[in-house]
Amino acid sequence: MDKNIRIKKYLISALLLIFAGTVFSLFTGKYPLTFALLRGGNPQAVKVFLTLRLPRTCMALLGGFGLGAAGYVYQMVFRNPLASPDIIGVSSGASAGAAFGILFLSAGAFSVALASFLGGLAAVLLTLALTRLAPGRGQGTIVLAGIAVHSLAQTLLMILKLTADPERELASIEYWIMGSLSGISLYRLPFTAVVCFLCLAGIFVLHRQILLLSVDEEESRMLGVPVGKMRLTVLLLATLLTAAIISLTGLISFIGLIAPHTARLITRDNCFPTLLLGGLSGSFLLITADILARSVSSGELPVSIFTSLLGVPFLLYLMLKRA
Repeated sequence: MDKNIRIKKYLISALLLIFAGTVFSLFTGKYPLTFALLRGGNPQAVKVFLTLRLPRTCMALLGGFGLGAAGYVYQMVFRNPLASPDIIGVSSGASAGAAFGILFLSAGAFSVALASFLGGLAAVLLTLALTRLAPGRGQGTIVLAGIAVHSLAQTLLMILKLTADPERELASIEYWIMGSLSGISLYRLPFTAVVCFLCLAGIFVLHRQILLLSVDEEESRMLGVPVGKMRLTVLLLATLLTAAIISLTGLISFIGLIAPHTARLITRDNCFPTLLLGGLSGSFLLITADILARSVSSGELPVSIFTSLLGVPFLLYLMLKRA
């Protein structure tokens, strides 16, 4: 079968699976929703649909796609199949920012999300600043700077945990770190959606350069790519994308790792359809995990439990295959 036809079939299949997951997500939850209730204009049903189910489902689709695309960028730029946002400190910076918001800001969920976004952004800017101060500016320098910033942010997070009220604030911090889509609303979604769309547009436009960054640096330069500037640009786009998502959802594990690998196993390439299929795989994985998080128990569970349950077996498969 022609490769392009095969990839198109996989893309169509992914879209159909996502459509089915979207419909299921919109009508799954503690409050029973049906097409009949919505068509009849039931006030309670319409309110639940517009204020709870629709924003949550949109965030699952957008967040999963964004994390999958960001994971693709990290793995290509660092030429490392296990690369993730932690590699330059964005996740730990966002966690520290969220903990600060929970402890010291009283304006509610919006302030926590904003503090988380600023924390992730500050961590990345600090990583890039340390990289520019170092004698060499290769990907190894960025990784070392990211490890240092990650450790610093983790230390700050531990200090904030020690000052938190164990019964209320500490529990909120731990729940945020485990990740959940339960707090998504129409009022909190627009900013994240705008940032995500702009960053994804930039990643799509620069896809060819990202692909060239995955080869040897000298070859990239010979092909006309300004390696240093382009690497920082695409990493900043992927990091802003990740920070915007986890500022609302909390930390969500494994999607940025396994979604690009899933696409690569299907396409057997790193072409543009792999990036697109990686994003779609992330959307399907997150919306599936969110459905499970609110349906397998009487109380809602953190979504990262289910992304990890899906991700760990896949990671073990990759390890065994590589061995």
